[in-house]
Amino acid sequence: METGTQPRLRYGMVGGGEGAFIGAVHRMAASLDGAYQLVCGAFSSDAERNRRSAAGLGLDPARAYATLDALLAGEAALPADQRMQALAIVTPNHLHAPAAIAALDAGFHVFSEKPMALDLDEALAIEAAVQRSGRLYGLAFTYSGYPLVEEARARVARGDFGAIRLVQAEYWQGWLSQPIDRDGQKQAEWRTDPARAGLGGCLGDIGTHAFQLAEHVSGLTVEALSADLAIHVPGRRLDDDVAALLRFEGGARGVLKATQVAAGEENGLRLRVYGEKGGLEWSQMEPNTLTLRWLDRPAETVRAGGPGLDPLTAARLRTPSGHPEGYIEAFANLYQSFGRTIRAGAGAPPVRGAADWFPGITDGLRTMTFVEAMIQNSAGDAKWTALAKVLEARRISAGLPPQTAPAPIA
Repeated sequence: METGTQPRLRYGMVGGGEGAFIGAVHRMAASLDGAYQLVCGAFSSDAERNRRSAAGLGLDPARAYATLDALLAGEAALPADQRMQALAIVTPNHLHAPAAIAALDAGFHVFSEKPMALDLDEALAIEAAVQRSGRLYGLAFTYSGYPLVEEARARVARGDFGAIRLVQAEYWQGWLSQPIDRDGQKQAEWRTDPARAGLGGCLGDIGTHAFQLAEHVSGLTVEALSADLAIHVPGRRLDDDVAALLRFEGGARGVLKATQVAAGEENGLRLRVYGEKGGLEWSQMEPNTLTLRWLDRPAETVRAGGPGLDPLTAARLRTPSGHPEGYIEAFANLYQSFGRTIRAGAGAPPVRGAADWFPGITDGLRTMTFVEAMIQNSAGDAKWTALAKVLEARRISAGLPPQTAPAPIA
């Protein structure tokens, strides 16, 4: 089966069986441009659910594997023109690192759900696997795939607003306002379990999205933060509400707020960035609108598909002006860039601002360093925690060469 003159990129999936939300989203995104073919999977540890999931997706029963290890061994034994080329990881967080490392070491590219891992030590182990395998590693920071997020990044990068001074990122949800994690709600239950979710609850689940978007659009790295983590629902073991003051390189200041207990809120991810001459505002719930504000002239509304967009923004659009594009399309943009980079034979993802950029190992390490710094700062007495020191300490404890400067954003 081909798209144009190229065969589809064959991929497998671990997790994402029937009843799982994010696995279906990945499959829709991968299929949107006709460039991928799902050929195998280990969809569930429950044998019958795994079988039903594979059958429902039209897969060969022989390629519905009982475990990830069986999947990797079975696919590696197939001829090169039949085996999967990349693995999509859509499991709960505690399986992200072991699955990624095993797949990379087996010679397969990896596209993983976020957060990258349970903690920074696991993230560094994934980085080592990427380096020794020479394979590509992508992360599903979906919101950076929206066309008008790219437009925002491009306008900041070309200096439209002058030197950046202020960054505000917020992500408001309300679905965990009640203790549904204790009432058998599957998605809530594992997200509030430290053994499966990792160090942070709301922090790792949506706080990492807000942090990644803030650095991605501003083009600046956060140097230090001052954090406040809270648990509002009695008996909950991981944070459900977080806030931070941020200090960016170059003197810019920022505020990050993420919560899952703002009753009535849906998926309120919003970003504001201001420079010396003006600023911008983007909201995930109105993704086709970018608002520009100026010191010396009226505000502007930029619309997806409208005139004057950056060429990289235009390349991410699929429909004419006035036709809504959303979450699946943004996700598909990341899969499209990931696939093109595999086809190009590149050993590393393009840098930000390149046509086929996608979130990868740099974003993963940055966000996991952010999670650890937030937890350390909130639990301690220090006013500020430097992210570079957190990363350096973890690299040394893992026996890796110290890296005192954060990885570049672009």
